[in-house]
Formats: sequence, structure tokens, C-alpha cells
Amino acid sequence: MSDSSDAGRPAEILLVEDNPGDVRLTEEAFKEGQIENKLHVVTDGVEALDFLFKRGEYADAPCPDIVLLDLNLPRKNGDEVLEEIRSDADLAKVPVIILTSSGAESDVAKSYELHANAYLTKPVNPVEFVETIRSFNSFWLSIVRLPCDQR
Repeated sequence: MSDSSDAGRPAEILLVEDNPGDVRLTEEAFKEGQIENKLHVVTDGVEALDFLFKRGEYADAPCPDIVLLDLNLPRKNGDEVLEEIRSDADLAKVPVIILTSSGAESDVAKSYELHANAYLTKPVNPVEFVETIRSFNSFWLSIVRLPCDQR
């Protein structure tokens, strides 16, 4: 099962990642794992907020069921994006999973202070990275029940 609601529709996932290699690995993990959810990709914090708030070219963007958020982003970092998500009444209930290369305890603590739902450190090894994405899918999109019709 890889849907986000009782209606059986595929989950809308927003990946906020500026590293093209990590984007490619994530897309490959979804493809190899036959994960049929819709993956939307933006490459910086400003673009992420435009997507989430449906501004400019993202006026018709869907509200994501889950956000996978890197911390080290250009223009606005992941902490700033997370803070804006959590300060908006409509977006506050969207699960945000930090997916970053930083294993610093201060980054982990800050993410949870800003109400991230989970913190995943990206493995350097591509095979382990793909397994991390598969584990994310297994837990967040198969076991966890997500809120329906968030916006």
C-alpha cells in the first residue's frame, strides 16, 4: 500500500533538495521501489515556499501530503522553511521530514524544536540512501495515516 488516504489516491510528496545527485537517487528509489506517489521537486527554500503557498508558477500546485526537506538550501535554509510551514494554520499539519546530510546534534535539536515530524540523515552510500527512501515510504506512506484534504 502506498497511498495517503482512504480514497486511495497517490500521496503528493514535495522534495526540497538542491543536490541534483540526491534528487536523482530519490527518484530512482521511488522508481525501483515501485512507489506510485507523485514526487514534486523544488531546489531552494524560496521555491519551496512558493510551491506550498501556491504563488507564481506554483499557483496550481497540490498541497503535499508530506514534505521531505533538506536543511542546507540556497536562498532560505530548511529551518526557515520549516518555521514558515509551522506558522501557517493550513500547512501546520503537513508532516515535514528532514532529509539532510547533517548529523549535527544542534541541527537535530533545532529541527524538532521547530516541530519537524522526523529527522533522517542521508547516508553517503547510494545503496543505503535508496534503502532510507524505501524505509521512509514503508513507514510514512504505508503505515502512518496522513490527514486527508489538507487544503
